Amino acid sequence: MNKKKNGVIGIIITILLLIILVFLSNTDTQKLSYVESAVSSIVMPIQNGLTYLKNKLAGNDEFFTSVATLKEENDELKQKNSELEQSLRELEIIKSENATLKEYVNLTDKYKDYTTIPAYIINKNISNYNSLFVINVGEEDGIKENMTVIADKGLVGHVVSVSKNVSKVQTIIDTASNVSSTITTSRDSIVCSGMLKEKKLKAMYIPTDANLIIGDSIETSGMGGIYPKGIHIGNIEHIVNANNVTDRYAVISPAVDFEKVETVLVIKN
Repeated sequence: MNKKKNGVIGIIITILLLIILVFLSNTDTQKLSYVESAVSSIVMPIQNGLTYLKNKLAGNDEFFTSVATLKEENDELKQKNSELEQSLRELEIIKSENATLKEYVNLTDKYKDYTTIPAYIINKNISNYNSLFVINVGEEDGIKENMTVIADKGLVGHVVSVSKNVSKVQTIIDTASNVSSTITTSRDSIVCSGMLKEKKLKAMYIPTDANLIIGDSIETSGMGGIYPKGIHIGNIEHIVNANNVTDRYAVISPAVDFEKVETVLVIKN
């Protein structure tokens, strides 16, 4: 299109020059100087304008060519960026899978005295009323009700219902949960109940002569028929005293982060 415009402009300039030459050839030499001045005053602005227009159009050609090149380069960069993002996602998946496998290895090494079944948490139901996890193993994997569920840091809870391929786990922070426990330093027996709202545990039935220390470790006592002895539960966060020493209790910070835990082991024996 621009080439055609340039051609038309060239033809117009040529015609104007021919008209001027014909006009000059039929004019007396004496009058030539006056005619030249008149013609120059008319033709030169037109010629300059046409030359400017031609150069401008030529510049536009270069501009549009540059825009097309930039667009092509931009499309290539977008494609490369998309490929890099895909590679990054794949690396993150591999990293996550490796971390999960490492966590399984650490778990099985830590609890090698138990026969365990590894599992993923596939759903979490933490509400104002209960704290339940759904794991991806069930009857076909040998899972039964009341089996203990643990994570790398310590006790998670126990199995409360089982189906063919999945099981439901009640966590120890559920308000219906009660765990027979022991203070590791004094060996005093206590009971830890779930505090769902705070995502902590409440240590109750503390012996009147028990010397509680903030930071003391709490573990399962092995009594009660569900949890085996010696599994870490958490640590004493603070102590709440009462007028009656029998009413005092301690708040336990659980070892397991129930919002972040993803992999667990189910103890069979």
